[in-house]
Parts: sequence; C-alpha cells; structure tokens
Amino acid sequence: MGQKGMDFKHKEVINIRDGKRLGFVQDVCADLETGTITSIIVPGSNRLLSMFSSNNDIVIQWQNIKCIGDDVILVEI
Repeated sequence: MGQKGMDFKHKEVINIRDGKRLGFVQDVCADLETGTITSIIVPGSNRLLSMFSSNNDIVIQWQNIKCIGDDVILVEI
C-alpha cells in the first residue's frame, strides 16, 4: 500500500464489519521520521459541530485499513 497522503482525499471510508459509510477522509497522520502514514481521520457524525471541534472525529489506525481502492477505503473497526 504505497500511498501518499493526498491520495486519500475525497475517498469514502466504509466499515466492512457493518457496511456503514463513515464519511470521507479529512486528514492523515504520518510518522515524520519514517515517512509512513499511521492513521486517517474521518469527520464524526455530527458534521455541524465537527467544524468547531475535532472530538467527534474518527481516527482509523493504519492496521485497520483493509483495502484502498480508486474511490473507497475499506476499514475494519
């Protein structure tokens, strides 16, 4: 999975456990020493409040990403 951070923008994230659409990737976290992506961030369900606070954001660790497609990222959380 040799992906760049910008490759994740505009991809929808779907949980394979229940088929729930979690939203679209908002940001990525990376380890600056190794240059690897450690997690992706999806805005929480309360989108109005998420503009003012990141408390509702869903942080998905890299090991929970199961498949990265052209338009969709499948995760297991």
